[in-house]
Amino acid sequence: MEGRSEQQLAQQCLEDELFGREARLADWLRAQGSVLLGFSGGVDSAYLACVAVETLGPTHVLAVIGRSASYPAAQWQSARDVAARFGVPVFEVDTDEVNDPRYAANPTNRCFFCKTELWSRLVPIARSRGLSAVIDGTNADDLEDYRPGARAAVEHGVLSPLALLGFRKSDIRALSRVRRIPTWEQPSAPCLSSRIPYGTPVTPARLRVIEAAEAALRALGVAGDLRVRYHGDLARVELTPLELERWLEPRGAAALRDAVRGAGFARVALDLRGFRSGSLNVLGGLVADAEPAPLGAGWTAAEPAA
Repeated sequence: MEGRSEQQLAQQCLEDELFGREARLADWLRAQGSVLLGFSGGVDSAYLACVAVETLGPTHVLAVIGRSASYPAAQWQSARDVAARFGVPVFEVDTDEVNDPRYAANPTNRCFFCKTELWSRLVPIARSRGLSAVIDGTNADDLEDYRPGARAAVEHGVLSPLALLGFRKSDIRALSRVRRIPTWEQPSAPCLSSRIPYGTPVTPARLRVIEAAEAALRALGVAGDLRVRYHGDLARVELTPLELERWLEPRGAAALRDAVRGAGFARVALDLRGFRSGSLNVLGGLVADAEPAPLGAGWTAAEPAA
């Protein structure tokens, strides 16, 4: 320890804590014996899949992707790439939540109906294949947000080891980076329906235009967290502060506008408050706004300067 700075010691303590938590996760998985994982290919489920395969071996793990109109194609590709790289056995099933009128009506508990559809298909697969536990990638941070889908997991006996053992998103990113899992720096990517305000019906056509708009912005070079929020013929675009500064420049604003219009929206606005995870929960009055709007904040049309 002699000669090490306080910063180095603090970093070592943090690493020890993280690796200790990962060791406890491995112990927890061994206690289950075999698992079926609801696998989206996001930061959390990708990490959990890799640890599960390393701990239990591929014959005792099955990562199942639920495919539907609300699941972005880019996310599916990420899931398949991670699985191929790390030897994760994958199985795909089609889910049909969009055709459930309770889900399509887009109530505040929409996610409950989505997850009910998902787990009602995955739990029987686990039973038929003799897999002991069904698990998901819910983390400790998720427990602090409005997550009606969590109730569906509980009702179907789905376990959430990352949340149970206190893994936060930052922990999962750090450990994924050590393991060289490419999703460590991947922006969060909830389902496409999360871009539609509660009470506005979810339709395949609306999901397609949202997905196309976000894909167009990625192709344009937009980095970091990104959301295209659906407001009828208006797309409200949320970007990280750094990206917002970049795309507010007249030439960038014009390119952004054209990309989103090309996807099918008639009007485009940049949200000057930037990206906010769960902003539609705030808009819907489900959670308090942790970041009150500064004076003068609002939306601006993504139009080039005259």
